[in-house]
Amino acid sequence: MSSTALTSPGDPHAGSSPNAGSAPAATETVSAKTWVAVVGAALGAFLAILNIQIVSSSLADIQGAIGAGVDEGGWITTSYLVAEIIVIPISGWLSRVFSLRSYLLVNTFSFLVLTVACAFTTDLTQMIIVRAMQGFAGGVLIPLAFSIIMTRLPPSKHTIGLSIYSISAIFAPAIGPVIGGYCNETFGWQSIFFVNLLPGGVMFAMLWFSLDREPRRFDLLAHGDWLGMVTIAVGLGALETVLEEGQKDDWLSSPFIVRLAIIAAVALVAFTITQLVRKNPLLHLRLLMRRNFGLGTVANFFFGFSMYGWLYIVPVYLARIQGYNAQQIGGVLIWIGLPQLLILPLIPTVMKYIDPRRLVAAGYALFILGSLLAVRLSGDFSGPQFIWSSLVRAIAQSMVMAPLSAIAVAGIERQYAGSAAALYNMMRNLGGAIGIAVLQTFLTKREQFHSNVLTQQVSLLGAATRTRLAELTGRFMTHGVSDAAVAPREAIVATGRIIRQQASVMAYSDTIILQSALLGLALVAVLLLKKAGTISAGGEH
Repeated sequence: MSSTALTSPGDPHAGSSPNAGSAPAATETVSAKTWVAVVGAALGAFLAILNIQIVSSSLADIQGAIGAGVDEGGWITTSYLVAEIIVIPISGWLSRVFSLRSYLLVNTFSFLVLTVACAFTTDLTQMIIVRAMQGFAGGVLIPLAFSIIMTRLPPSKHTIGLSIYSISAIFAPAIGPVIGGYCNETFGWQSIFFVNLLPGGVMFAMLWFSLDREPRRFDLLAHGDWLGMVTIAVGLGALETVLEEGQKDDWLSSPFIVRLAIIAAVALVAFTITQLVRKNPLLHLRLLMRRNFGLGTVANFFFGFSMYGWLYIVPVYLARIQGYNAQQIGGVLIWIGLPQLLILPLIPTVMKYIDPRRLVAAGYALFILGSLLAVRLSGDFSGPQFIWSSLVRAIAQSMVMAPLSAIAVAGIERQYAGSAAALYNMMRNLGGAIGIAVLQTFLTKREQFHSNVLTQQVSLLGAATRTRLAELTGRFMTHGVSDAAVAPREAIVATGRIIRQQASVMAYSDTIILQSALLGLALVAVLLLKKAGTISAGGEH
């Protein structure tokens, strides 16, 4: 393995000397073994993210099979996400305690075993427990893949490594519903838990071969930031539960949600304070004071907001308004995923000729455009009409992910790689969780608003309304409703359904506009980035 060692000590907020030397990029060679480690780790992140989307696409069938109600069944997803977001920020420290090789291999094996175990659960309690354990194992794979790229590759190769990692971060969410829908419809819900076995086995073998043995550092246990670990675990766990369950429980109308929100706020404030005053914190929050890392993390937050928010809006719209099943929805979302496989390998080359900041800014502009292409929803707007929007968003996501990551982590010293990986990935996941929660609530409120407006406009005294009701009554009379008293009532009910559907369509359009507007905040953050420049042992200059 060959890489540039980034070992300078000091405050992560401190800059580096502009005169610090660096080896020419041409001399930075990377062994095949290191590339195997990078690809293997990225495959692990891909499988961890893929699992979430596959299960989400088949949730209704899983709930029915194990006898769970709609509200209770939501914990099948929530338990995994809570566990995942808890383990992400502590994975870097635990990998030092147990050694990266041991920690990653054990969690990879555990993730695969627990994934298969989900297929054999028979009730909701078993499923929630196994899914939570699976989340603790799978959550490790995401930040450590990022860390391996930052620490095993020299800076000149970061863009290639991050492009490989981008496949896991943005391709897996798009392709997950495709795979989940097909397996669920063709082989049954249990089959979705066997999808990871073959690629997971390949990943395990790659990591076994490529990661060198390192000494375990059990001495770190005596000096660990235990208060930081407890507060962030409690804070993020409570926050994720609030975001996942808040809409179903009507947010602050639920004492359970209120208590969790208070716990999350207190714990996260306590965590922030301890990290800023502690000499050796769990996460170096001062990294966020670095201009490019801080702004890049903000832009990454809204990237997650839009990407995961879109993967919520489109399937729900297609299911509720167009009557699509899981497999048909997957066939629509695949147009976001497949083009990225062709585009992502080209990004490192493009970055040699185009300033990454301009590339990312153009990507966010296309992100907004791609969203707005789908804003004119109607009863006739279904899968085929989403293709152009999907293609533009696919190009946009490919232009944003790897270049933005490269700009954000440029100059992050090796000893801070774990903190940077945890913060950067945690904020994208939080962006997704907050995005879905915000869009769910906004969608509900806008449906109510449009329904009220449309209902007020439909008066039984109006000529247009009476004409429409007469037409519907006549249609019912000629299609099986022989009772002259029943047909008018059916006409009124049918009119109510039309109003509700139209209100829903208008609300989805409003929701698309909202997430497009919030992407504008990411674009502002990107425009404030400074040129990364050369990378040396001291940091970014």
